[in-house]
Order: sequence, then C-alpha cells, then structure tokens
Amino acid sequence: MKEALFYQQLENNKVICELCPHLCKLNENQIGNCNVRKNLSGKLFSLLYGKSIAMHVDPIEKKPLFHVAPGSRSFSMATAGCNFFCKFCQNSDISQVSRSINLDLIGQKLSPTELVAMAVRNNCLSIAYTYTEPTIYFEYAYDTAKIAHQQGLLNVFVTNGFINPEPLQYIHEYLDAANVDLKSFSDNFYKKLVGAKLSPVLETLKLMKKLNIWVEVTTLIIPGENDSDEELKQIAGFIKDELGQETPWHISRFYPQYKLGNHPPTPVSTLQKAYDIGKEQGLRYVYMGNVPGNQTESSFCYNCGEMIVDRYGYQIQKNNIKSGKCRFCGVEIDGVGM
Repeated sequence: MKEALFYQQLENNKVICELCPHLCKLNENQIGNCNVRKNLSGKLFSLLYGKSIAMHVDPIEKKPLFHVAPGSRSFSMATAGCNFFCKFCQNSDISQVSRSINLDLIGQKLSPTELVAMAVRNNCLSIAYTYTEPTIYFEYAYDTAKIAHQQGLLNVFVTNGFINPEPLQYIHEYLDAANVDLKSFSDNFYKKLVGAKLSPVLETLKLMKKLNIWVEVTTLIIPGENDSDEELKQIAGFIKDELGQETPWHISRFYPQYKLGNHPPTPVSTLQKAYDIGKEQGLRYVYMGNVPGNQTESSFCYNCGEMIVDRYGYQIQKNNIKSGKCRFCGVEIDGVGM
C-alpha cells in the first residue's frame, strides 16, 4: 500500500478522493468506486501500489498509437481495478475486481525501478499504462514514468480520460502521449453503459492538448448505441474543432463480450461510414480497427496522399517517413518520434 495523492481529509475520519470526477466520499474502511483505493484511519491509500497484474511487450500500434514511434515496442503494464464499469469491457477479468477478493493476492510485486529495467531489457522505447485504467494506479504510474523519462523512455496512457485536472497537470511533464477512449458523445450512453459522465472526458482531452501531450482518440462503435450519423459527426467535429485536424481518430469494431455478449458485432459498413464522416469533417488521419486486412490501418500523407506507413494488423510492412517527414513530398507528419 501507499498513501494516495489527491485526497482531502474530512471530519470523523472521512476522506474525499480527488483523483477522478467520481469524487468518492469515503467513511473509514470504505473502498472507492475503483475498488483499489481505501480509507484507513482517515487516510486514503492505494491498495495495489507496486503490484502489476499484467505485463507484456506489445507493438506500440496495439495501444493503438499510430503516430508515436511507429514500429517500436512498448512495455505494457497494469494493476487491477477501474473507475469505469463498461458493460462491454474486454478486460473485465482484471478491471472489474470483486470487493470480496483479497487484493494482497492480486498481481506481481514489482517496483517502478524494476518495471523500467524490464522495459529497457526488452528493447522498448516506451512504457504503456494500459489494459485497465492508469488513473486508478496513479501513484505507481507517476513514480514509474518519472524513472522512465530519466532512462530516455516515452510514457503513454491508454485511458478513459476520467481524471481530474490537477492530477493530469501533476504528471504531464512525464506523459508523452495518450490514447483516450471517447466512447460516445452522449451523456446517456456514459450513464447507461459506463457508469460515468461525458463532460469530464471532453475536458481531459482539451487539457491534454493544451499541455502538449500527444493525443489519439479511439471510439468503439456499438450497433444501436453510438453509431448514428449525427453522433459520429459530433465526435469527429469535436476532434477537429477542439483537438485539431492532426489528431488521429481510431474507429474500432465491437465484438460481443462481457455484459453485451448477445449484442451483434459492428457491420464493416458502419465503420466505413464513420471513416468517411471523419474524412469529410477534415481529420487528417482516420483508422479502422478490428477489421483484419483492411487498408485503412495504414497511414497516408495528408498533403500528397501517398502511403507513408503500410500496416497489416500491428505489423509495419513499409515506413516512408524519414526524419519526421513524408518521403514523397517532404511535409512534416504529425506525431511523436516519427
């Protein structure tokens, strides 16, 4: 355990967690919505500091981050827990941990220094805080990210964006990039399927951009829930107007899972519609994910139209970016470590 950052002590040994917009007000021995932060004797503690439940060496493209050091390896890690309750979560076995589980038995004990050493040993250029939600293991991620930067590694969050401004500002100098799930443009969707609110996610995205954190946005399109033309135009319009036309939009195909196991998968035609809407709204980079073999995971130069990164799945077949510029026309390609 480690005493948490970003909480306020109240009377009668109560605390309020100020890490995310849930602002959980906790009595003594009560656990927050994330299931991994607890009030012990009037102090808030992170229960899983230094306990990684998942570690893998992934292509950076798997995050997905297509404009961060393309073709490089990213050391991916997570603890258990999440501050969302998505009914379509693909990692529900580790994100939705039960309060009845003994958290001391979850994960492998690894210090931030050991995590960074593992990343270096595996020839990774970055550490990705992913799989669950990095916000809920903020102290662990922060300490690791600080050491990672000292070793010349990038740090990337794969996040739902449900974090308060102060913690984001606190970590931003060590956070190079983030893929943020913008799951919908409907507050009703967030309440019904996620158990949260939309507006804090939008504010996080805008603040990340202001703090010069490289942002890529992912939207999992679920049939009948967030696939209307109007909503897709709202998402693409927000990205263009508030984050900039250079911000990549990853449109991902839904497959039945967790509590939406009986829901139909997304038709490819719906993804194509979203792709076309993104382009019509003026976004430079739009990608279709979870559709094996489609050419829309490759990157094309927004200036001359030539293919600059030929992707098949998570593998890069050819990279036509040289010193951050298109090899064909010389225009600068947006991203980090391009």
